[in-house]
Amino acid sequence: MRIFKTSLFSSVHTKHFSTNPNLTIFFNKYVDKTNIYAWNTVIAELARSGDSIEALKAFSSLRRLSLKPNRSTFPCTIKACSAISDVSSGKQTHQQSLIFGYENDLFVSSALIDMYSKCHELNDARKLFDKILCRNVVSWTSMISGYIQNDSAHNALLLFKDFLNKEVLMDPVVMVSALSACSRVSEAGITKGVHGLLIKNGFEGDLNVGNTLIDAYSKCGDMSVSKRVFDEMSWRDVVSWNSMIAIYAQNGQSMKALEVFYEMLKVGDVSYNVVTLSTVLLACAHSGALHLGKCIHELVIKMGLEENVVMSTSIIDMYCKCGEIKMARKTFDGMREKNVKSWTAMIAGYGKHGLAKEALAVFYEMHRAGVQPNYITFVSVLAACSHAGFVEEGRNFFSTMNQEFGIEPGAEHYSCMVDLLGQAGFLNEAFDLIKGMKVKPDVMVWGALLAACRIHKNIKLGDISAKKLFELDSSNCGYHLLLSNIYASAGRWDDVERMKISIKGKGLTKPPGFSLVEAKGRVHVFLVGDKEHPQHKEIYSYLEILSVKMHEAGYLPDTTSVLHDINEEEKESVIRVHSEKLAVAFGIMNTVPGTTIQVFKNLRVCGDCHKAIKFISKILNQDIVVRDSKRFHRFTNGTCSCEDYW
Repeated sequence: MRIFKTSLFSSVHTKHFSTNPNLTIFFNKYVDKTNIYAWNTVIAELARSGDSIEALKAFSSLRRLSLKPNRSTFPCTIKACSAISDVSSGKQTHQQSLIFGYENDLFVSSALIDMYSKCHELNDARKLFDKILCRNVVSWTSMISGYIQNDSAHNALLLFKDFLNKEVLMDPVVMVSALSACSRVSEAGITKGVHGLLIKNGFEGDLNVGNTLIDAYSKCGDMSVSKRVFDEMSWRDVVSWNSMIAIYAQNGQSMKALEVFYEMLKVGDVSYNVVTLSTVLLACAHSGALHLGKCIHELVIKMGLEENVVMSTSIIDMYCKCGEIKMARKTFDGMREKNVKSWTAMIAGYGKHGLAKEALAVFYEMHRAGVQPNYITFVSVLAACSHAGFVEEGRNFFSTMNQEFGIEPGAEHYSCMVDLLGQAGFLNEAFDLIKGMKVKPDVMVWGALLAACRIHKNIKLGDISAKKLFELDSSNCGYHLLLSNIYASAGRWDDVERMKISIKGKGLTKPPGFSLVEAKGRVHVFLVGDKEHPQHKEIYSYLEILSVKMHEAGYLPDTTSVLHDINEEEKESVIRVHSEKLAVAFGIMNTVPGTTIQVFKNLRVCGDCHKAIKFISKILNQDIVVRDSKRFHRFTNGTCSCEDYW
């Protein structure tokens, strides 16, 4: 009887089936090759160790010896098919299981459901599941997990609901699957319901359940509950710690991410790994914690992880976002192996620093190296063009990305193009581009147009873009403030007042602007008019001294960003205590003369602060780097790297 047609199961001598020499020697010397249990052990070990092709060859060999497989043979063989996504071999193994009478075996059926799901044959998996007359928790879990693996979380939850109506014994594994579905659906009510169910069944102490629950609540935007679950865990592994650090780092709470990392080091019962360090580097990148980032880099070198592509890419990203573009390039050049993410990180880093020529040079180098750019690569390239005002280059990249590389422009690409055209003054072209979009314009696209309208004081298009933004995201106060800024610059104070009333009537609040600066290994946070810092009196006194020197050097305050119809003296008082000025003053006071000051602001740096820091850099002969929400500004001897184009 001919059993397999696929070339994978071609004739193989038993003594050559394994890539593991020790296993081969042992099998050939000591094992009775007519013993199916010995074959099962070998297949299981090969499948477990990742030698899936060899496991399938071993199965082929035992069949050529006319041995009869049993219920332990098939699951490991099917697992090997799953591991390499070989649905053809999987179907043939399925056929063999039917021939030998295992049609109703739950152990085999669950493995087949898992195999079909991982091979993206979800209909076959569901047909098999529906044929099972008496399902156990394993078969239910396999099908629920199959839906999750195929991006069908809603169907997974519907099936879990059916499972709850059956008299089947529940276990922690099915709860983990249900919570995984919750994390993808991101509905707090469903997550809370499953949470209550697992408490009722006594699974809250299970480590895997706890880790998945942390993730599920974070995906619902409820980080406080994630932290409470984390704090209440009786035992945490590295996954628990990594999850909590990542949740904070990825949601803009870098300082809390670093606090969790420090707590992990303090507790000391779990060793950190590559994922931990990569996540901490992300937090360093967002918070500007360069000192800690450098320490992590040194640790990576000591651990021999510098050849790890993920690790090195994280280091590049950290240095780029902490203003150390030369260190980022040094790390990049030192990589033996680079993937598309590595190249993209370097392109994005140069772009953020306004070094568009260097960014495009890396892109061309990437192309010559034979690495195919992806969706994000072109977002980074277009953003680099936008930061430097490379209009023609941006137009060319946008028009050829689909033709030459097969990448259809998405909302992020359109947003970059609108920003590029808008900043350069081509507002009508930017508006026409939006009207011709193949995808629906989102808040990024309309926000880019509104920001350009503020720069060029275009009230007509400003009104249009703001109206669209109010429809898409009525709760965002920033759009109302941008429109108010446009009205204020035109002296339309009645319209400014109307916007104030609208903001108040909707109960909107402006996100607080803050600036971060690192000194002596610690990150210090400043708000506008901040008087909470222990050194606030000294900072204000020093700012007064600087203010006198700046005025003597010819500085005149730029009060156009003040959205109040008040006199100039009052406006000057408002802008004098902006967070970036406080951070710069503190940095200068607490570092050795000549040290480059690094400041990070969560919002766009205002025109007056930009102007003032240029004067400060010249008066003190000191380099100051400010990273705002859009890009980096390096102030040297009274000039800025952005050339006042931002």
